[in-house]
Amino acid sequence: MKYVLHAYDYTDDQAMDRRLAVRPAHFDGARQLKAANHFILGGALLDPDGKMIGSMMLLDFDSEEQLNTWLQNEVYVTGKVWERIDIKPFRQAEI
Repeated sequence: MKYVLHAYDYTDDQAMDRRLAVRPAHFDGARQLKAANHFILGGALLDPDGKMIGSMMLLDFDSEEQLNTWLQNEVYVTGKVWERIDIKPFRQAEI
């Protein structure tokens, strides 16, 4: 099952510092997801000035349980980067 994730960062004064501190580990995790065929695409959500304010990921997991297990260990969650996370099942158009 494919899932689209929109995650929005905390907005406190230290939020960007926390994001940048764990960003290398987040990228390492995304590479591991890709190697396991769970990561399809993703990147930073930006405000009108080009500042990172969150993330978007398109993921593929066998079950919602597998998705939730990954999410509980994601460094942007454990490192208090993402404050609000919206995940929805996603069906890709066959065109």
